[in-house]
Amino acid sequence: MRKGFFLFVVFIISIFFRFCTDPVKRIKGLEDLNEETISIGAMTGSTGEQLSLNRFANASTKSFDDIMDGIAALKAGQIDAVITAYPAALNITKHNADLRLLSEPVDYENTAIAIGKSNPELLHDVDSIITALQADGTFDDMKHRWLKKDLEPYETVHIQLPEKGTPVKIGTSATREPFCFVNEKQEISGHDGELALRIAAGLNRPVKFLDMKFSALIAALQSGKVDMIVAGMTATEERAKSVNFTQPYFRNSQVIIVRSPAESAPETELGKMRELDDIAGKTVGVYAGTIHDAFVEEHYPTATIRRYNSPSDILLSLKMNKVDAAFIDLVSAKVMLKSNPEVGILTEEALSLPVAAGFSHDNPTLREDFNRYLEEIRNDGTYDRIYTRWFVEDPEKAVMPAFSFNKEAPEITLACAVGDLPNSAIVNNEHVGFDIELIKTFAQRKSYNLSVSTMEFGSLVAALSSGKADIIADGLAITESRKKHVAFSDSYNTFKTGVLVLKKNLYNSYENQDQIKFKEKSDTDMELTFLQGIADSFYSNIVQEQRYILILDGLKVTIIISVLATLFGTLLGGLICYMRMSHNRLLQGISGVYISILRGTPVLVVLMIIFYVVFASVDIDPVAVAVIAFGLNFAAYVSEMFRTAIESIDRGQSEAGIALGFTKVKTFINIVMPQAIQRVLPVYKGEMIALVKMTSIVGYIAVQDLTKAGDMIRSRTFDAFFPLIMVAVLYFLISWLLMVALGYAERKSNPKIQKAGGKS
Repeated sequence: MRKGFFLFVVFIISIFFRFCTDPVKRIKGLEDLNEETISIGAMTGSTGEQLSLNRFANASTKSFDDIMDGIAALKAGQIDAVITAYPAALNITKHNADLRLLSEPVDYENTAIAIGKSNPELLHDVDSIITALQADGTFDDMKHRWLKKDLEPYETVHIQLPEKGTPVKIGTSATREPFCFVNEKQEISGHDGELALRIAAGLNRPVKFLDMKFSALIAALQSGKVDMIVAGMTATEERAKSVNFTQPYFRNSQVIIVRSPAESAPETELGKMRELDDIAGKTVGVYAGTIHDAFVEEHYPTATIRRYNSPSDILLSLKMNKVDAAFIDLVSAKVMLKSNPEVGILTEEALSLPVAAGFSHDNPTLREDFNRYLEEIRNDGTYDRIYTRWFVEDPEKAVMPAFSFNKEAPEITLACAVGDLPNSAIVNNEHVGFDIELIKTFAQRKSYNLSVSTMEFGSLVAALSSGKADIIADGLAITESRKKHVAFSDSYNTFKTGVLVLKKNLYNSYENQDQIKFKEKSDTDMELTFLQGIADSFYSNIVQEQRYILILDGLKVTIIISVLATLFGTLLGGLICYMRMSHNRLLQGISGVYISILRGTPVLVVLMIIFYVVFASVDIDPVAVAVIAFGLNFAAYVSEMFRTAIESIDRGQSEAGIALGFTKVKTFINIVMPQAIQRVLPVYKGEMIALVKMTSIVGYIAVQDLTKAGDMIRSRTFDAFFPLIMVAVLYFLISWLLMVALGYAERKSNPKIQKAGGKS
């Protein structure tokens, strides 16, 4: 067992080094792709796949279930190019510096919504909604907010849907950012995600998303599992034979992604910086909607600004060389430096402003009440205790006091962005931080029933103006522009800014900031770089946006399907075995046909037939369908295992049992079955592990299992390999635990091993 585990670890590590060895073929234009030595990756069932087959007939076209599988193959040198839609391709190259787009598109296409041919009324209604969205400029606004050419954060809008009514079932493939993806709240988002919500709002119906493989969408629509497909699907003549398409809502293009030759890779060595003015002309990361955003735009117009929704995103982009400098609240910056030794501070004097809480101009009473409270806590020492807890001591170790609010008291809402400590954050599902404790103490003392609402920083002022919040506070600096919309309290803190850069890019950093010397790449340096890459991948794929929740949810679904399918399959397999060994020819024939069909049909086909054909008109949980399909398949194999094990027991033992006065049933239970279990367990163990691995295909019927979770993470981080390896390790751990558990059962059921003291 230890040897197998060691070999597995060696295999995983070797994957990291495999990707650096293959030479990059020089592909300058589309004409270079039509050669026999070229291989092109495309997504199964996409128009890109058909274009590749037709346009580049001499090349070899390789199909993948998901575009990120093709990108993984491209980065590994297994294929030479990938063809996909431009928005997805743009996002992929933004996140992978070693990939580039060919300038000439392969072809242009119209993207539309697919609706079943049996539902012309819905087609008419959706067409009317699309016409209205085009007329009022909504599509132009959506394109501006979602199809960005840089790493600026997306701008989402809230769309109110009715809570009651028949949901409109939307089929999508949420691994195609920016068209459709799963955001940090584990919700379907993106250009098409928003479009689906707008259509549901126009129909005045709730919405239900079914996320599945792209190649399974049309089957889901034809079987009635979904009402429409909103997944960046191109309206082609071939598809129009099976479904109806609305009018186009997006003019798209298919483009080619290739690897960049090493000699043409962009220069990554940045100029050294010694003072704030050195950020001119550089790429600067800021927290969207903060004073940093306006400050950089006003004072450094030649700088490129990239806006993010959290300080952690800014820091990650800085470490990945996506930005050259990062503007972050000074106290938060110093907390970050403790766990990021490769980052240093360019200056602490960039910006300093008073901080206060914000109130509506229409509620002066609440503001005056808060100002009196500030005066009280300064006099009685409460303010000093709160300030010391979050700004003098380590904010990451601070313990938030317990609060209770009078449910009968007047209700007020605090809106904050929970960007980071020390001002506000969420720890163990609780809002904590200096501003949070300050406002909660105020509500408790002044007898208010306080609720806390979390939103993006850039939405705080709008929430206050619209009445969604009564107080806004999150290190909120007082500025003249904000005073027009916000009635600020008395200042209770000072907002200071730290400008962070990588230490290797700081002038004189070797002498003053304990910089690791990167100029000469020793073995130690390479090891540090490799380990840092692993750490960064771990953060972006698991920690950031709480993506570990996707993994945990997917792992839970995989385990549920595996366990229930095993139990169902074992019981059904026992019944089929009984029928197979029966003297009744009809039962023998039925069981024989069952075994032949199920063992001769791929489990994916069985899965899709059961979901899209057998239960086409039944609203059934896809997880239950997966349990049934895998259970049926498992039963066909274990029934033959049981039969073989039973028939291997000497018939004379059964006869002896009957001669001793046992009934046939007791003879089987007491004599035959214990021996059969011993013989069947080794084979049963392998079949059960195979079942666990087979569950990875349930994404075809909109089940979010472990593999699907990995696909969704890859679609957000555009990391082609780490999620795959992470999923592989988890599957290995599940299989290993099963082997240990069944191995224990095998030893317990074998009297020879028991007599030998458990040694085999």
